[in-house]
Amino acid sequence: MSRLVVVSNRVALPDGKKNGAGGLAVGILGALKNSGGVWFGWSGETGEIDDPLKKVSQGNIQWVTFNLNEEDYEQYYCQFSNGVLWPAFHYRLDLVDFTREAWEGYLRVNVAMAKQLAPLIQRGDIIWIHDYHLLPLASELRRLGVNNRIGFFLHIPFPTPEIFTALPPGKTLLEQMTDYDLLGFQTEGDRQAFIDSLGLQTQVTTYMDGHHMADGKSFQTHVYPIGIETEDVVEQAKGPLPTKLAQLKAELGRVQNIFSVERLDYSKGLPERFLAFETLLEKYPEHIGKIRYTQIAPTSRGDVQAYQDIRHQLETEAGRINGKFGQLGWTPLYYLNQHFDRKVLLKVFRHTNVGLVTPLRDGMNLVAKEYVAAQDPRDPGVLVLSQFAGAANELSAAVLVNPYDRDDVANALHRALIMPKEERIARHSEMMAVLRHQDINAWQEAFIRDLKQVKTRSTQNDSTSASLGCSMP
Repeated sequence: MSRLVVVSNRVALPDGKKNGAGGLAVGILGALKNSGGVWFGWSGETGEIDDPLKKVSQGNIQWVTFNLNEEDYEQYYCQFSNGVLWPAFHYRLDLVDFTREAWEGYLRVNVAMAKQLAPLIQRGDIIWIHDYHLLPLASELRRLGVNNRIGFFLHIPFPTPEIFTALPPGKTLLEQMTDYDLLGFQTEGDRQAFIDSLGLQTQVTTYMDGHHMADGKSFQTHVYPIGIETEDVVEQAKGPLPTKLAQLKAELGRVQNIFSVERLDYSKGLPERFLAFETLLEKYPEHIGKIRYTQIAPTSRGDVQAYQDIRHQLETEAGRINGKFGQLGWTPLYYLNQHFDRKVLLKVFRHTNVGLVTPLRDGMNLVAKEYVAAQDPRDPGVLVLSQFAGAANELSAAVLVNPYDRDDVANALHRALIMPKEERIARHSEMMAVLRHQDINAWQEAFIRDLKQVKTRSTQNDSTSASLGCSMP
């Protein structure tokens, strides 16, 4: 049986500590437990990238991590991955800060990772690489003679050609991505944007079932919308709130609640969301004193100016809106810039009337799915969801909105607040059927199944491949 080798920027070490892998961990661990293998990535610590690898084993899984020095961390992670690719892939070219030094650092780390990873790969292993930090990694592995099956999954959106071709190294990145055997995307729009971008740079021949040929290389593209642990979320959301939140439960019962939780990021549309809530109070004054909007947005990348700016903007807007509409004994908007345990949030979801998830652009948005799964099916809340979140392709029974249109969002919030129970139950039931069918395990199983069916690339250098143990199975 083939081992699975997973590569991601960060790994979820089996130590119970919080890590950077987020919702990825559940699906990856499920896949690794099925076949055994290796999870390889950055340790999260600074040192030298050629320091001895750190290895931890548990059962049939081995976690292998490496260090980054401060310059590599700054250029590969901060400046290029999060200062160029993240804003560009979220359609914010105005926030892209490209430098040649950052690009060279990004490539340098991917080259170093390939050199560290290649000796770990065995004959017959399949390799699954994740996300925008590692776009060139397959290309670097191929240079080293690795001819195993290599798949890639992009967790964030892929931008349209008009955006992508504005990136100075765009052509090189596209060439590198065609060294993957299988490229997975969250939505059909993302997949097609990649093919369209590639087609502007070179001739692409597309065959049936997502098979392509470009520059003499054969590869496949498919859509794999990532899911959640649906039944686990359902169970965690049940039961009473923790004792320390008893007062919150009482307060939730006195008004209708609009609830939202997002990482503090400019892609999430938080300022636009605040303005839409203000418009709701202006257009539908019957809700004044009877509703509350709670926005939880813990800080992320707090050392980046764009994130500092949005935090200041939200603090200013929250104060202004509360000053404008607040009354003695009633505060319309609660903005909390802090982290809350996920298990607590799932229970809070169950006690709220409206889940507001309106990113300006998002690969999927698992919060939207978790909000739906956390609801009481006998009396569920309503999901108001951005049409630009990948989740909108599956959760069509949500109230879909254009997050740039504050009147549209305000009208949707009003509709959600007054929606009859029968309609709420019908919408929730339809979305739950999707979430149960397309859960996190279905996602990883589909990708791994398709990657295993890919024909391996012919060995281009037998001696090099043999020394790495990476020849065709």
